[in-house]
Amino acid sequence: MPKMKRHSGAKKRFKVTANGKIKARHATTSHNTGKKSAKQKRHLGRPVSVSDNDKRAVERMLSS
Repeated sequence: MPKMKRHSGAKKRFKVTANGKIKARHATTSHNTGKKSAKQKRHLGRPVSVSDNDKRAVERMLSS
């Protein structure tokens, strides 16, 4: 039986903190930045923790 591999895309996009929270980047940051305000772009640059609704799915992708 081959080994179970973790999700390659999830490895690159999520990081688990020491407290068990999952950090991720905001969406809509890579294009159409000319029409977004500086305040919006500044806030989108900071990482965000994954919501409780999505946490279970992300944890399944990260576990091998």
